[in-house]
Amino acid sequence: MNPVILLRHGESQWNLENRFTGWVDVPLSQKGIEEARNAGEKLKSFRFDRAFTSVLKRAKDTLDIVLDIIGQKDIPIDYHHALNERHYGDLQGLNKAETARKYGDAQVKIWRRSYDVSPRNGESLKDTAERTLPYWKKKILPCVTKGERIIISAHGNSLRALVMHLDNLSKEEVLELNIPTGVPLLYEFDASGKPTSHKYL
Repeated sequence: MNPVILLRHGESQWNLENRFTGWVDVPLSQKGIEEARNAGEKLKSFRFDRAFTSVLKRAKDTLDIVLDIIGQKDIPIDYHHALNERHYGDLQGLNKAETARKYGDAQVKIWRRSYDVSPRNGESLKDTAERTLPYWKKKILPCVTKGERIIISAHGNSLRALVMHLDNLSKEEVLELNIPTGVPLLYEFDASGKPTSHKYL
């Protein structure tokens, strides 16, 4: 079995402040740093051949903390915007609760969780998948089928897009999918690159 760890970055400062973050390059909160450390502790028994991460600080720092704790800072790391969080457009920086009071809880849930509805000047999950999945198929999956052990540090929606693909989720099912910060999600693949199991650690 070929293990792949999907890891959403630890809590960011804007997660803490309940703000839409998107591509704004905010740092981890103190809790987020602790979440990354906890993830590292859970992954001490794993050996990785390669890492992939977005170009945003919160994902890169989470990966750095994990690799430091598990003593594997020397593995190759690929940085790419294809793994970035979805771009929240005009919502970026806004408080989620205030936005819900203005537009309604149902509308904000659609903006946050739906597959193909995007906020103004932003991306939908479908848009995010259209950059994340080709990168997965072209760059990451070939490493998996070669037998490399992989860790991916990314974001709630880039990982939702990937999990939707791996688990064959419908547009309705993905609406309820939430990936927690700082909790490693282990997928195992067969030699053909087909996922055989997954679980949170």
